[in-house]
Amino acid sequence: MVSLAPACKPDVVVDAENTQQPVASSTGAAQPKITSLKDFVGDRPLQVAQPKAPEKQEVPAPEDVAKPPADAKKTPSGLVTKVLTAGTGKDKPKPEDRVKVHYTGWTADGKMFDSSVVRGEPTSFGVTQVIKGWTEALQLMVVGEKRRLWIPAELAYGETPARPGAPAGQLTFDVELLEISAPPVAPTDVKAPPANATKTKSGLAYRLLSAGKGTKKPTTADRVRVHYTGWTTDGKMFDSSVVRGEPTSFGVTQVIKGWTEGLQLMREGDKMRFWIPAELAYGEKPSRPGAPAGMLVFDVELLQVL
Repeated sequence: MVSLAPACKPDVVVDAENTQQPVASSTGAAQPKITSLKDFVGDRPLQVAQPKAPEKQEVPAPEDVAKPPADAKKTPSGLVTKVLTAGTGKDKPKPEDRVKVHYTGWTADGKMFDSSVVRGEPTSFGVTQVIKGWTEALQLMVVGEKRRLWIPAELAYGETPARPGAPAGQLTFDVELLEISAPPVAPTDVKAPPANATKTKSGLAYRLLSAGKGTKKPTTADRVRVHYTGWTTDGKMFDSSVVRGEPTSFGVTQVIKGWTEGLQLMREGDKMRFWIPAELAYGEKPSRPGAPAGMLVFDVELLQVL
């Protein structure tokens, strides 16, 4: 079982004494809001949407809900899928991508336990932030495609789920892939600050990418709302609120030193790139599990001083 946790834990760029703040992570465990898909394949209890009508609205289960038909294809893992409607796209999602989907899920006895179709709103999440059966199946699809999945218990929640409310046994889903969003590409100057970057006495280097229209600068007493993406110097992205599709907020002093200093150089609306040396981040050999090592590079957009 792979829980639908967020792309990143909320402690990667926070100071060691402030691990509750939602800033940068590398392992993906405290994601932004992902609607109710997170509620049945994620790290929270199952929450089935309640309709306003006296009777629960449901999508009828397919006739083959309990057993895949002969023309369905089985993968080595045990996942079985069948294309219901061919897609128009050419590219398939990669593990680092986010996707937008419509879906309905049933247990093998035909009981619907969740449906974005019923809610009338598609949901988005990272490809690796769902149960194993979903992660594998999504990478077989193209945009516009609708596919039926028969996910064996071992690729879902097991025969006897430990999580309260999680559906047991084989799960069947109809999934329509609406959109694929690739992560931000690492900047060409990710390895080292360019000649036109400014360096402070602490060793922090920065460059203004685009100027904002605001005049307010944050102080150490403020909270801020930002969008950001972080890379190690080899170009590997370890966290991104942009990829998650939701900005994050935190106190200016509740992050690593490089962030605290850098934020105070910005005005509302500014977008800056920071090259944060190891001593202002997590060091060359971080003691915190999963924390990125060495110099870190961030693109930060200051949306609001709260």
